[in-house]
Amino acid sequence: MSARPARDGQALWLLAATFTVAVAGLVYELIAGTVSSYLLGDSVTQFSLVIGIFMTAMGLGAWVSRFVESAEHGFTWSQVLLGIVGGFSAPTLFLAYGYLDGIQALLFALVIAIGALSGLEIPLITRILQSRGAMKHTLSSVLTADYAGALVAALAFPLLVVPQLGLMAASLAFGLLNLLVAGISVWMFRDRIGWGLRGAWMAGLVACAAGLVYSERLVSLADAAFFEDDVVLAEDSQYQRIVVTRWNDRYRLFLNGSIQFDTLDEHRYHEALVHPAMALAHRRADVLILGGGDGMAAREVLRWPGVQSVTLVDLDPRVTELFATNGMLSALNEGSLRDPRVMVVNEDAWLWVRGSEEVFDVILLDLPDPRDFALSKLYSAEFYAALVQRLSPRGAMVTQAGSPVFSREAFWSVARTLGETRNPSVPEGRLETVPYHAYVPSFGDWGFVLASHRELPGPEAFPTGLKFLTLDLWDVMQRFPADSGPVEVRRNTLQSHPLVRYYENGWARWMN
Repeated sequence: MSARPARDGQALWLLAATFTVAVAGLVYELIAGTVSSYLLGDSVTQFSLVIGIFMTAMGLGAWVSRFVESAEHGFTWSQVLLGIVGGFSAPTLFLAYGYLDGIQALLFALVIAIGALSGLEIPLITRILQSRGAMKHTLSSVLTADYAGALVAALAFPLLVVPQLGLMAASLAFGLLNLLVAGISVWMFRDRIGWGLRGAWMAGLVACAAGLVYSERLVSLADAAFFEDDVVLAEDSQYQRIVVTRWNDRYRLFLNGSIQFDTLDEHRYHEALVHPAMALAHRRADVLILGGGDGMAAREVLRWPGVQSVTLVDLDPRVTELFATNGMLSALNEGSLRDPRVMVVNEDAWLWVRGSEEVFDVILLDLPDPRDFALSKLYSAEFYAALVQRLSPRGAMVTQAGSPVFSREAFWSVARTLGETRNPSVPEGRLETVPYHAYVPSFGDWGFVLASHRELPGPEAFPTGLKFLTLDLWDVMQRFPADSGPVEVRRNTLQSHPLVRYYENGWARWMN
């Protein structure tokens, strides 16, 4: 009578282990995809590669399982190795990125290893259940537990895991979870587990636990390798990794490793983005800023008299919170995000624009570069068609459009897309556009595209106290050298997204 309860207890444990391991396995897969999109760009491509390679490796692991003589021994080993390899996957990738020229080969090697070890799980657990006569807990029950675990991981990763732990600590925490499964398996199958496996389990447990305890130091070490200056703020939000560095009185903001501004020259970018549109609009009482969570664009807008309201729509509430409440950072935007005229909305710009019915005198698009499809949609014909409905008939809007030197085709694709947008004020007409550029040392030659329902006259004046922009310079900014001037390109749409490839190929020519 005692044998059956023992077998049932082992069967229930193995199903619980299946669920737990499925959660950890999918979290490792999501971590690999997220890290690769952070560090290598183009999230669609990176996630597609990671998922495809991971699934193929799982198939390889399932095939290899037939050569494992002891299912109990093999399952326990797989959990020990998953705990070590999966647990240290994020620290390894972040540290390698700081010290190596490229991490793609290492990334794929880790994904293959984790996928193959994960693929061993179901065949081995099924064999263990069958050997114990637990036929009611065969493949269907194992697969149910596995799929349920995947669902839990998919929901928990963006809502709990990344916001609460960050990628580095999450990797190590789930490594400990695999090692916990391995530890219970060591005890449950103790008659079949030798001291070598027990020693490997103990070593992995100690290593992952130590890594988790010192995860903040690992993060600091990775940041120190990646960034040249002192890191004064580093954290993971729900959407991205936020890092601020300082050298003497010079600050830089990085989001997902990409520089957003350098206080030494950010005035060039923000003055060029904001003041031409503000000067050319017939009135400037109501202003919309999409992006610009650092408050720098809002700072420039508030230099103009007559501004009554500024609506700033930025996806990440942590960025706007930091630049509104952190004394070091809010000083950089002169407290613009605390100005009573500024209303901050933390929402996806695409959804907000399509759901809004407000009309604005000036619209400023201070958005990230179109390095993936999710961002490319904010430079699409469909987005501009919705956005122009929010622009007053005598208003002006402008978008940053990347570098006409480093990504020439991408810049002129944005210009064409905006220029071919239907003009709601003129039947069968198109928007009037003015492409222009300015030199920003941190970025290089940087481009913008100004648009309006009407033909735009020259600006009459800019606010006093600007450090860079003048009326004489405005005329020069509209002229392009032969090697960065207009080229034949396709407009960017949700169906085709040529802008992403233009952007990638342009930067690759210069940076590889």
